[in-house]
Amino acid sequence: MLDAKIPSGKLDDKWVDYKGHCKLVNPANKRKMEVIIVGTGLAGASAAAAMGELGYKVKAFCFQDSPRRAHSIAAQGGINAAKNYQNDGDSVFRLFYDTIKGGDYRAREANVHRLAEVSSNIIDQCVAQGVPFAREYGGLLSNRSFGGTQVQRTFYAAGQTGQQLLIGAYQALERQVALGNVTMHARHEMLDIVKIDGKAKGIIARNLITGELEKHFGHAVLICSGGYGNVYYLSTNAMGSNVTAAWKAHKQGAYFANPCFTQIHPTCIPVSGDHQSKLTLMSESLRNDGRIWVPKNVGETRKANDIPDADRDYFLERRYPAFGNLVPRDVASRAAKERCDAGFGVGTSKQAVYLDYAAAIERYGKIEVSKQGLTNVSHEQIIAMGKEVVKEKYGNLFEMYAKITGENPYEVPMRIYPAVHYTMGGLWVDYELQTTVPGLYALGEANFSDHGANRLGASALMQGLADGYFVAPYTVGNNLADEIYNAAIPTTHPAFEEAAKKVAERIATLKNINGKQSAESFHKRLGKIIWNECGMSRNAAGLKQAILDVQALKKEFWSDLRIPGEINEYNPELDKANRVADFIELGELMCIDALTREESCGGHFREEYQTPEGEALRDDENFMFVSAWENKGEHEWQLHKEELKYDVIKPSQRNYK
Repeated sequence: MLDAKIPSGKLDDKWVDYKGHCKLVNPANKRKMEVIIVGTGLAGASAAAAMGELGYKVKAFCFQDSPRRAHSIAAQGGINAAKNYQNDGDSVFRLFYDTIKGGDYRAREANVHRLAEVSSNIIDQCVAQGVPFAREYGGLLSNRSFGGTQVQRTFYAAGQTGQQLLIGAYQALERQVALGNVTMHARHEMLDIVKIDGKAKGIIARNLITGELEKHFGHAVLICSGGYGNVYYLSTNAMGSNVTAAWKAHKQGAYFANPCFTQIHPTCIPVSGDHQSKLTLMSESLRNDGRIWVPKNVGETRKANDIPDADRDYFLERRYPAFGNLVPRDVASRAAKERCDAGFGVGTSKQAVYLDYAAAIERYGKIEVSKQGLTNVSHEQIIAMGKEVVKEKYGNLFEMYAKITGENPYEVPMRIYPAVHYTMGGLWVDYELQTTVPGLYALGEANFSDHGANRLGASALMQGLADGYFVAPYTVGNNLADEIYNAAIPTTHPAFEEAAKKVAERIATLKNINGKQSAESFHKRLGKIIWNECGMSRNAAGLKQAILDVQALKKEFWSDLRIPGEINEYNPELDKANRVADFIELGELMCIDALTREESCGGHFREEYQTPEGEALRDDENFMFVSAWENKGEHEWQLHKEELKYDVIKPSQRNYK
């Protein structure tokens, strides 16, 4: 069993005791220590800013032209924190419990409790940076509900919370750049980890403008490169989001944990055809006020607004009365899929359900009438006033939907369907966020640690900023205290030369295949295999076939790939081929992991293991562990297990009814 290095003592005291007893690096020594950070989204930008502020020499890398282009910017709905501003019963324990339960009891207690503890600090930090969170009329920060909870703990900035938080982290990062504490390497992609005496000591990065390979030393390397949802090809992730940095770490000895734990988001704009290259998220915050329904009659031909309430099935409210439309994402997604598979879907594809704001618009309109003390107000005036309130809360989301679909969501219900959004799996890390390779850390979505088998909405931003601002500065420093006697290693060291040579040879091999098919075409085929057999539902026969199909696709990829252009120039097709090659290998491991885990939990739904009501059926006796996979060679992985022990929370069948 893997040792997660969880501190002893009471759960409430573990993080406080850790901070009080961890080793420190004095300011003079910090100036000698070099830290590499790969990725500059919320986790990476906050870590770079925090480590730079402490005095470390930080080198930050991103493949975009600016840290502000990181996919964190696309997060819409909000960020959780146990502030209890609404006085509705929230607490650190409640946030901790909701996160563990939402993850279907497949997360590590100590890490999740730490996340809940520091959540309040994140809000204070971001307010101090000037993040424009929504506020109530009196000036207090506003909250709204998200899935899997019965309290309002989500702080938000309209429908663009990720963008505002990233600008805050970016400002902090750029301040350190200006002070000389952080060196920013934009348009660079990490293509390998350099290890010396078993420890991570640097990276090989490719300059995406010139094609040149660069060698960079670091006393520690932090992988903050996000998730791997684009293995499905169609996802809500940015087109450039990839697994390459994490996968290179995996190939160098870092275990990859729970790769089959992927999240399907229930509220996305449905697929419209084979021409699409990505999908669009409609924030979970819309489930606050929107009601999800399908017609009660199969083959219903009436327009949505012509279908009376008596002929509508508000299926989430019917199945889960306690939580209604705010059940966790995996539950809502499977329920929508079940209705569509049963023939009740809407739209031309019949692969969509309605998200309706008519009731919310009318309710908000009546509240405004009451607030303003108006009388003899017509129904039309009430609706107009309600629309203004909804516009203030969700305006940019409604505008985005209208632009994409050509429909006015203020007048007709939105059509939504689940889509790939987030990955709970990632590099295995211990309590200190260190992987199985000493000196190599993983933060944010790149690691597996906090969300179990299903992440609750508004918790990704929380984890990224918690890891970067409030966890890594302590845990990385604890280990760097032992490195103060080790001078920087020149990049002429044989380990750097050998790593750079291997990367160059792989790139040359890819370029010299000279086949007929593009990297994009292989990516699309991979995505269909993984979506069909390792998507919202899985079964043993499909997973076994998918493994064979992915292996065959890999063989074809390495024999018939065509990359135009040259190596030593700006060549996005070469960049894409590098990433797709890694996605193919990851896809195989995902299917192996899903096949091995013979239970259903959270986003991992095995058709063979479900309750009579169609809910996920866990097997705590045999699968109460983290699956951590060690790469042993071509098509070969060894499973290591980390036992999950629950000392405070008693695992039970999730019930949102």
